[in-house]
Amino acid sequence: MSSTRPRVLLLFGGRSSEHPVSCVTAAGVMRAIDREKYDVVPVGITRSGAWTLVDGNVDSFRLDTGEVPEVTGGGAEVRLGPSGTEAARDVIASTPAGAVSELGAIDVVFPLLHGAYGEDGTLQGMLELGQIPYVGSGVAASAMGMDKHFMKVVFEAAGLNVGPYTVITDKEWRRDPEAALASCESLVRPLFVKPSRAGSSVGITRVDVGDDLRAAIEAARVHDPKVVVEQGIVGREIECGVLEGRGALPARASLPGEIVVAPGDHGFYDFEAKYVDGAAARTSCPADLTEEQTAQIRELAVTAFDSLGAEGLSRVDFFLTPEGEWIINEINTMPGFTPISMYPQMWAATGLEYPELIDELIQLALQRSTGLR
Repeated sequence: MSSTRPRVLLLFGGRSSEHPVSCVTAAGVMRAIDREKYDVVPVGITRSGAWTLVDGNVDSFRLDTGEVPEVTGGGAEVRLGPSGTEAARDVIASTPAGAVSELGAIDVVFPLLHGAYGEDGTLQGMLELGQIPYVGSGVAASAMGMDKHFMKVVFEAAGLNVGPYTVITDKEWRRDPEAALASCESLVRPLFVKPSRAGSSVGITRVDVGDDLRAAIEAARVHDPKVVVEQGIVGREIECGVLEGRGALPARASLPGEIVVAPGDHGFYDFEAKYVDGAAARTSCPADLTEEQTAQIRELAVTAFDSLGAEGLSRVDFFLTPEGEWIINEINTMPGFTPISMYPQMWAATGLEYPELIDELIQLALQRSTGLR
């Protein structure tokens, strides 16, 4: 690490369907990060995968302007030095006119990327090859945390309570769609049909009695050829934030928060309810739970975090049934991270405000080695 301010490469945008959410997340972090403590290099990834230098003006990265925020090309393209060399941390920019400039070495990457090609272990693998520290989970935990199928397998092995579900792979659907549909018959409707490796509720359809399951599967397959079909769970949606412990200390769990979807056009907490329709849902933080229930979910959230070998941060989502049973829904290894997102809200309620949370995550990354650990 350099003797002056640590240099942070803030990476956002990306090739996934969650590109706009990543832009909004980056805007929140850029507004709050301590510029006196950190030298920030904002780099956006276009939908085509080009890395481009961003001037730091985040006013356009909002979801309430009527336009979807997006990283566009046209500026200086950015690349890192060759992997496996001392120059792997060097940031090199080239303009459309062909001028090349070296912007210096970075100390850590903060990958504010949601979805495929960013949150799923692919970027983490590239950074590992370059021995570049980064915020968040490593390759294996990121990959499993992105795949709703494999995360459920890990959770079940850890003794966590997982709701009924089935998985439809691409080959199964192309080979015999009728058999794939038949595999869902044991599940009680409503069903939730989801792309296995997408987030932010993109591509999810609620299927009630009489609805077309086939159409819902095809809609999910637009985003991912592997589909997870889950049986609906009756219960409150409670979430808990987890933060890696310093050194050998155990992971820390926040106070939980609750998502309450208002009656109306949204049958569940979909993309519109999360990011566009401000009246569609509300968050309650801390959630209205007993002390025993709060202790239970915090312990379960850390168990889920540890079962994947997660690092840095995660948000773990549960259902609390009317019978008092906790059923895990999923883990997000790079959760929504705007100032009003649930993860920062939960940590603020626990006593760690947004700027301090950003600082803690960067410090955790700087203190953690790359490679096997």
